[in-house]
Amino acid sequence: MKSIIIALFLLFSIGAFAQIKSGPMLGYSEMKEVLVWVQTEKPAQVHLQYWEKGDKTIHKTDPIQTSKANAYIARIIADEVSMGKRYEYEVWVNNKKMAFDYPLEFQTQELWQYRKDPPAFSFLFGTCNYVNEEATDRPGRPYGGADEVYAAMYAKKPDFMIWGGDNFYYREPDYTRTGMIHRNDHARSVKSIQPLLANVHHYAIWDDHDYGPNDSDRSFPLKNLSLEMFKMYWGNPNFVFPNEGVTGKFQWADVEFFMMDDRWNKAPNELNDPNKDYWGQKQMNWLLDALISSRASFKIIVNGGQVISPAKVFENMANYEGERNYLLKEIKNRNIPGVLFLSGDRHISNLNKLDRPGTYPLYDLTVSPMTAGKADAVKQDYNETLVPGTLVQERAFSKIEVSGPLKDRTLTMTLFNVKGEVLWTKALKSTELK
Repeated sequence: MKSIIIALFLLFSIGAFAQIKSGPMLGYSEMKEVLVWVQTEKPAQVHLQYWEKGDKTIHKTDPIQTSKANAYIARIIADEVSMGKRYEYEVWVNNKKMAFDYPLEFQTQELWQYRKDPPAFSFLFGTCNYVNEEATDRPGRPYGGADEVYAAMYAKKPDFMIWGGDNFYYREPDYTRTGMIHRNDHARSVKSIQPLLANVHHYAIWDDHDYGPNDSDRSFPLKNLSLEMFKMYWGNPNFVFPNEGVTGKFQWADVEFFMMDDRWNKAPNELNDPNKDYWGQKQMNWLLDALISSRASFKIIVNGGQVISPAKVFENMANYEGERNYLLKEIKNRNIPGVLFLSGDRHISNLNKLDRPGTYPLYDLTVSPMTAGKADAVKQDYNETLVPGTLVQERAFSKIEVSGPLKDRTLTMTLFNVKGEVLWTKALKSTELK
C-alpha cells in the first residue's frame, strides 16, 4: 500500500508541473460543437472552461489524459454551446489554469437557413510554411523566414483559415514515427503563431512535403503513418475515406469547401501515361457527386497543386491531362454552378481564369509561399489563363471575404504580403458563376 501511495504521489508530482507545449488551436466549428486542440509537454489531464461572451455561465469539458502514445495531444470537444455565438475559454492542465498573453475565443456557426440571408464571413488561405531547424536543414541560407506573417494574418481577424498543403516540411531524418512527431511538434510550437492558432478555426489538406518527401506519390511506404499524424495534429470535421487520405468537406454559411487529396492516389510524375491517376477515380467520383448535390453559393475546391493553369510544369494537374480534361468536361456537362479553386505548391501566387464557351469561367487562386523560400515563375506560367496583374513572386497570404444577400453573394479575394499590405484584390459575384 505504501509503495502504491508513493507511486501515485510521484505521478501527480510529475504531472502537476506539466505545461502546454503548443496550442490551444481551434479546429472545426459547427452549430452544436467546436473542437479545441492542445498539446502538453508531459502526461497531464486537460480540460476547458468556457462561457458565452456577455454571459458568465461557466461550462466545463470532461478532462482528457494526454500521453506519449498520442504525442501528449488532447482533442477537446466543447459541446455545451449555442448556435451563432462567440465564447471565451480557458485551458486547464491538471486543474491549473494556464496563462496566456493574448485572448482565447472561439465561435459556433449560425443557423440562418430558411430564416434570413447568410452571414458575412472571411477566411485566410495560405500554403508552404517552412520552419527552420538548423540541425536538419540543408547547409547554407535558411529556406524559411518571415514569420512576422503570422501576426499580420491574425490582425486580419478572419473567422477561419484553410491550410492548403506543405503546411510544414518533413526532412530526411523524419521518416519514422518519432521523426514525424518531432517535425509536427516543431512546426506547431512556433511562438509567434500561437495567437492565430488559438482564436481562428483551422482546416487543412496536405501536399507532398507534409505527406512525405518532395513529389511524393501513392508509392510512399509511410503514407499510413503520415495519415495518423495528420489526424492527430489537425482538427478537420470529417474524412470521406477514413483510411485513404485526407479528403473531406465542410460548410461555412452558404459556401462549401471540398478538401482534396492530391497525394494518396497520385501516380508517379514520371509515369508516361496521359490517363494516369491524380486524384484517382474514386475520389473524382465523390467530388463530382458532392458538387452536383451542393446548393452552395460558391463551391470551393481546395487542392495542393494548380488545376486551371494549362502549364505542364512541376506538379500542376495539367501533367495529368486525362483527369483534368474529365473534371473540366463533367463540371460543364453536369451544369454545376459556382465552382472555383484554391491551390498552392508553386512558391508563386497568381489567379488563373479559364474561359469556357457556353458557360461561366473557372478561377484558380494560387497562394504560395507563406514562410518557405520564394521561386520565380517559369515561361509556361505566362499563358492565356493568367489574370493580368496577379502574378506575385514573394511570400504572401490571402484573405477571402464573402458577403451580400443569398441570391447575389460577393466573394472578394485579397492577396497580402507578409506585412499585411495589399498586393491586389479581385471580386467575384455568385451570379457570374452560373
